[in-house]
Formats: sequence, C-alpha cells, structure tokens
Amino acid sequence: MPPESRFADPGRHPSMPPDPRFAATSMPRDPRFADASMPRDPRAAGRDLPQPRRQRPPEPPTEVIPSLPGEHPREQLDDLFDDGYPDDEQYADEYDADYEGEYDGDYDDDPPEEPRPRKRRKRALGWIAALVVIVLVAVGGAWYGYQKFFGYADYDGSGQGDALVQVEDGDSTSAIGAKLTDAGVVASSKAFVKAGADNTALSRIQQGYYLLKQHMSGADAVEQITSPGARVGRLEIRPYTQFDDITQPGGKVTPGVFTLMSKASCATLNGKNTCLSVDELRKTVADADLKTLGAPDWALAGADKALSKDKRLEGLIAPGVYDVKPGWSATELITNLVKQSTEAIQAAGLGPDNTGPGMTPYQTLIIASLVEREAITPDFGKISRVIYNRLSQRIQLQLDSTVNYVLDRPTLLTKPEDRSKSGPYNTYANYGLPPTPISVPSAAAIKAAVQPTEGDWVYFVKCEKDGHSCFAATNDEHNQNKALAQSRGVY
Repeated sequence: MPPESRFADPGRHPSMPPDPRFAATSMPRDPRFADASMPRDPRAAGRDLPQPRRQRPPEPPTEVIPSLPGEHPREQLDDLFDDGYPDDEQYADEYDADYEGEYDGDYDDDPPEEPRPRKRRKRALGWIAALVVIVLVAVGGAWYGYQKFFGYADYDGSGQGDALVQVEDGDSTSAIGAKLTDAGVVASSKAFVKAGADNTALSRIQQGYYLLKQHMSGADAVEQITSPGARVGRLEIRPYTQFDDITQPGGKVTPGVFTLMSKASCATLNGKNTCLSVDELRKTVADADLKTLGAPDWALAGADKALSKDKRLEGLIAPGVYDVKPGWSATELITNLVKQSTEAIQAAGLGPDNTGPGMTPYQTLIIASLVEREAITPDFGKISRVIYNRLSQRIQLQLDSTVNYVLDRPTLLTKPEDRSKSGPYNTYANYGLPPTPISVPSAAAIKAAVQPTEGDWVYFVKCEKDGHSCFAATNDEHNQNKALAQSRGVY
C-alpha cells in the first residue's frame, strides 16, 4: 500500500474527493518516524552521541549550626558530611521523569541504562573521619584537663647550687611557690603547693630570707624551707640591749647590737661567706652621717654627745625581729635597721609633738632607756615618775644602770669605787640625765616616759624576787623597803 493509503478515510468512497485534512503534503510528520535528518532521542541506541549533563544546583553557603539537645548523633553526622547535592537515586529519578514526559514511545530496542555508582564509600570515609575527630578531641580535652588541674612540672632530687628567697609578710603558699619557681628552686609552683598540702609547718612559716638549693623537687623544697636552719639573716633585738656586749657575773657575755648584726649577716652563698665583722659595723656607724642612715632629725644633736662616735645610735634602735639580707654591705644593713627603728619609735608614740612633761623627744628617749634598764614592765610608769620627780626637785638620779653602762656590766649593783668615778654617765656624781640613752627601750618604756604614772615617789628599790620594786616618798620609807628587800634576799 502506498504510504498515503494508510492515512485515507476508511469511510470515504473512492469516487469522493480526498479530505484535505489527510493530504500527504499538509500532514506533519511524526517526529518518532523522522528520517535521518531529524535529531535522535538522547536515550536511544548509539553511544557515539553526547549524553546530557546534569546541572548541579548552586552549592549552599557554609553554615555552622550548633547541635541542639535531643538531636540524634547519626543525623548530626549526616548533616556534617552532606555535600549539598541531592542523592544520586533522587536525581536519577527526576532525570528519568523529565524525559518520560517528553518521549512517550516504546524503546524496546534501547540497551538498558547502566546503574550509577552510589556514594557509599565516601560516606564510610566520612564516618571514620568523624570518629577519629571525636576520639582526638576527647583525648586532647582529657589531657588538657589533667594538665590544667592535676599536672605540674617537678624536679628530681635535693638540688644543687644556692638560691636566696625572701618570704614576705602575708605570702600564701602559692605566692611562696611562685617565688621559688622564679628563683629556680622548684620547677613549678604546683609542685611546691602539692608537696606542702599536708605540712602544717609550712602554714606557720615566717617572713624572712631562706637559703635553699636550686632544682629541688617540690617535696625536698618543702622539707628544706621548714627546717630550722633554712632561715638566714634573722636579727632579733630585745629591749634592754645596748650596742656593746655585756659581761655577766661568772663571765657569760650577753651580745650587744653590734654582735647581733654581725651574726645576722652571716651565710654561705655558693661557697662565699657573707659575714660582716663587728669592727666593720662599728666603723660604719662612726663614719656615717646619721641623717643619711635614717636617724630622726630631733636626735641628731643629742647623739653627737655620745662617749664615742660608734655609740651615737644608742637608743635609736627599736626592739624587734629584722630581716638582714646576706650579702648586704655594712651601710645597707645599718641603714635598713635605723630606718625601720625610726618608724617603730614614732609608732610607739614619741616624736616632736609627743614628748614627756617638759622634755625634748631625745630626752624622753633617754628616760625611756633608763626605765627599761631599771624595772620590769608593770613598774615602768612608777619608775618614770620617780625620775621626773627627782629631776624637778634637783635630786641626783643615783641609778646603778648609768654607772654600769660605761663598764659594760649588768645593772643590779655597783661598787663604791665605781660610783666614785667621774664621767657624764655617773648619776651618783652628776645631776640630770646622762647625755644619751643607755639601752634599747621598748614601746612600753617609751609610753611610760611620755606619760608617767601620777605619784610623789622619789625612791624605789627592788623588793621582790619576781623583780617588782617598792616605792617611797621619804627616805625613811625607803630604808624600810630596803630592809624588806634584804630580808627577802633580793637586795
């Protein structure tokens, strides 16, 4: 049959004219039956034709999304490693659907489409990478936490070489540990603090200079710094002390300020001895300008009246415990001592605007030194009143302490030949006060000199074995007190 006959109207008689709707020339060709000049179906056979390329949707911007409570870990990981594109299966389905809508013919002769590979391997690698990251973060965080809260550096052994460390008032254990670390004694403050956590002696450590070794373990450093010999440069000056040594009955020597300073300066740092001799200290006091050393202005003129220049600081040193740094020069040591003493004397209530009745500050200091050497603390106020009454009534003080000061002896008794010797400190032979203080006065003695107890006493004598004195306003009362003291074996 000719091609046109396939499109003829089956109900039309052959004698009838043809329907123009079915004219061969006017009928459009079915594209499915087009000749070779028509474009072929991309899905048809023939692998030499280029395949259509999928158009990837634009990659979404990177966004950090915090995890929310209740999210499933697997869902989080899927989100973490999603590449922003639809799954292969979904994309293939959409691709097929598009072409099925355009071409609805049968293509039995077309070869089956090969399945596309899925991203299973990529996802597996993503899971492994995620697990590795989690493990590394967990291990790193645990190590950081351990190091931060429990870990610390520490040396081994008892150390070598010398290190001098100063502990100041109010320093905590951590503060001391930090100083030891800076000085190279311990490797870390934590090593020291950890080792001393149960050491009660460490909590009672006092301010001062401590000699330790470098590169010590924390435990060895705690043991060393709490040992009796660790502290160096400790200078303790007690009330009643004078600059020169005192020889007691029986030959025992009580060290004076010069000797105490010399002993406090001694230490051995890396094989070097830091001791200052008494002679060096004595010469420094004699040659120095007292104002430069830190002495108060109101004491300069009176101090120059001392028997010798090396005793000009008598009475100007306050009692207390001082820290002497081993290695200081004599000038550095004495200057530090005098400046701190000046502040302590002022704090005790003595100064240009606060003196004893009718006295200058320096005269008040002299009275305080006499009170210190003549009585015990409970009697300070009365002894001070006796001195003021005698001075106002122009009665010789007749104090054994002033006589024995020149002789470097104790103050209990004097011999007749000693009392007969001339000299500015012999208050049996002279009226008024001695030219300078004769000892280190305490704050209580200074207070008594500034504010003497009210009374009319002009005599006193030690009448009890505990050191208390008996006071009298008349000579007869005084003789009775002396007899009482003799009966008690005191006088």
